[in-house]
Amino acid sequence: CWREYLTTRIEQNMVVNCTCPISECRAQPTTAFIRSIVSSEEIIAKYEKALLRGYVECCSNLTWCTNPQGCDQILLKDGLGYGVACSKCSWISCFNCNFPEAHYPASCSHMSHMTCAKCNHGFCWRCLKPWRPTHKDYYNCSAMVSKAAWQKKRFQDYNERCTFHHRAREFAVSLRNRVSSIREMPKIRTLTFVLDACKVLEQARKVLAYSCVYSYYNQDTESMDIVEQQTESLELHTNAL
Repeated sequence: CWREYLTTRIEQNMVVNCTCPISECRAQPTTAFIRSIVSSEEIIAKYEKALLRGYVECCSNLTWCTNPQGCDQILLKDGLGYGVACSKCSWISCFNCNFPEAHYPASCSHMSHMTCAKCNHGFCWRCLKPWRPTHKDYYNCSAMVSKAAWQKKRFQDYNERCTFHHRAREFAVSLRNRVSSIREMPKIRTLTFVLDACKVLEQARKVLAYSCVYSYYNQDTESMDIVEQQTESLELHTNAL
């Protein structure tokens, strides 16, 4: 009976805090006792992994590597930094939250608190519950949401916008060079305004490109609403120009 009981608890990852099967007895089986009862090497290996996992979760200076590609390395927090590079795969993990990678300069709360751009509804993107300062699952939300996929999509969106403005900036430079090559011709002095417009376009595209980088890292700051409005206005006027 003990063998079946312990084997089931180990396979269900519930062995670390398991107690005697008699309800009124709170005694916990020791490692030596479990080894004397369970003979399967495979089950014992799972038990040892459970012990190690429980130990890491109890230590504030230890965490598992969060490389989405898979890594079984344990990381030791060194100093005051939030991110630690894995010595095995070089992935940088965050010690303070469950986000799959270090996210400096964004804070851990930024990685959880999302706001709908259309209706301004605030919610936790890990469990999709309404956001409140007292959100109980602030760092340990158990909902299985693809955080890595969301982060990748958001990066792609900003990266595409940034790339577009850089290419448009190159177009403005190319146009200015072409106009400069023909303005020396007689009776084409009126093209000066085109050169000035190209210079404005070049500068505007540069600002718009790097505003994408700024917005990507500062999405949840209080001033971002104003920044986004100004960026949108600049983009509309630049496109018109």
